[in-house]
Amino acid sequence: MVDVVRVRNRMVDALREAGRVRSAAVEEAFRSVPRHLFLPGLAVSDAYADEAVAVQFSDGVATSSASQPSMMAIMLEQLDLKPGHRVLEIGAGTGYNAALMARIVGPAGAVTAVDIDEELVDRAAGHLESAGVDGVELVVADGAEGYPSGAPYDRIVLTVGSDDVLPAWVAQLAPGGRLLLPLAVRGSQLSVALDLGVDGVLRCDSVRSCAFIRLRGTAASAETSRIVDGLGVALQTPDDAPEPDLAAAARALADPGEQRTAPVRLGAVDVWDGFGLWLALTEPGVCRLLAVRPDTPLADHLLPLGATAGTVALSAGGGLAAVVPVESRGCGAADVAVREFGRDARALADRLLAALDAWAAAGRPGASDWRLTVVPVGVDAPALPAPQVIVKRHCRVLAEPPRPQQRG
Repeated sequence: MVDVVRVRNRMVDALREAGRVRSAAVEEAFRSVPRHLFLPGLAVSDAYADEAVAVQFSDGVATSSASQPSMMAIMLEQLDLKPGHRVLEIGAGTGYNAALMARIVGPAGAVTAVDIDEELVDRAAGHLESAGVDGVELVVADGAEGYPSGAPYDRIVLTVGSDDVLPAWVAQLAPGGRLLLPLAVRGSQLSVALDLGVDGVLRCDSVRSCAFIRLRGTAASAETSRIVDGLGVALQTPDDAPEPDLAAAARALADPGEQRTAPVRLGAVDVWDGFGLWLALTEPGVCRLLAVRPDTPLADHLLPLGATAGTVALSAGGGLAAVVPVESRGCGAADVAVREFGRDARALADRLLAALDAWAAAGRPGASDWRLTVVPVGVDAPALPAPQVIVKRHCRVLAEPPRPQQRG
C-alpha cells in the first residue's frame, strides 16, 4: 500500500531543496493538502510528480490543467498570502490551488475561485469536499469581470494567461492589494506580482517565467502563432505586433545565406525568457520560429525546446535573421550563430549579433531581472529611466531593463 503522506512529503522536500518553497506557510499548506484527491484519476505517485496535468480538452487542445507543483509554489510565494486575507482566484481548475490558499489565509480569510466552465467548477467542488477543505467559494463566471460581489480583495490571482490587465481586476483590489497574473509580454508569458499604489499604478514586486493555458471568454486572446506553408514551422509574433507577411517569411526561410558565429551559448529557457525576452523588449521585428512537424526542413536551424524545437529571430521586409545552432542540436545549451535568410537580411543579422553581445555583457539577464510597471488607461505614468512601453488595450506596460547592481 502506498504511503501517501510520505510521497507528498517527498514532493515538498524537493520543492524546498529547489528553492521553490521558501516560507513556512507555503510549506505547511503543501504538506497538509492532499493533491491526489484533486486528481482522482491518477496514481498517487503521478499526482505528486512535479508535472502539470491536463484535465480537460476541447478538439484535442488542453483547456484546463493542474499546474506543475513547482510553478504553484513559485506563485504562492509571489502572492505572499497572510492569515485573514480575502482572495479571488480566476481559473478554478481542480480546486487544488484554492485549497492551498485557503489553508494559508485560515478561517479568518476567504477564497473565492471563479471559472467559466460549469463542469470544472462542479468537479472542483467535489474535490474540495473529498479533501475536507472549507473556506472556498466556487462561482461559475467569466473571470474577465472578476467577482464584484466579494470585493475588495487583498489578493487577486490568475491561474490562466492573460494578454492584458483588465479594469475589473484593478477595481476589485483593496488599497495596497496585489494582483498576480501570467501576463503576455511580447511573446513571452511572465508571472508578474503587481502591487496597487495610491496613484492607481501597479508596481512590480517580482517577475518569474511561466507557461499557462490562456483565458477563455470575453478576454480570450488571439492566436499569435501562424503556420508558414510548406516549411513545418509556425511564426510567432508578439501580441502587439502587426500581422506578419507569411509569404515573405516563407520565401526568406527557403533562401538561407551567410552564417556568423556568436560568442554565446543558448538553452531552451534563453529562447523564451533569457535572450528571447531581452530581444523582444529592445528590438522591433522580433519573432520566434517553432517546429510544428519533426521533419521540418528547417530542423538543423532550430534549438531544442523540450518537446519541440524553435528559435528567436528578427524579421523585416523580405529578410529574416535567426539564431541557429552551430552543429547538431543535441540537448541543453548550444553554441550558436546568426544566419541570414532571404535578401536584405544583412542589417538584421548585424542587429541580432549586437543584441546577443549586449545581453551577454549585461550578465545574461532573465525574466526575474526585469521590472514591469502597469499603468491602467486614464492613469498618469510615473517617470522611469527610458523604459520599453508596451501598449495594450487597457493599460501600458513599462519595462525597465535590468540594472547591473540588481544582479547577484
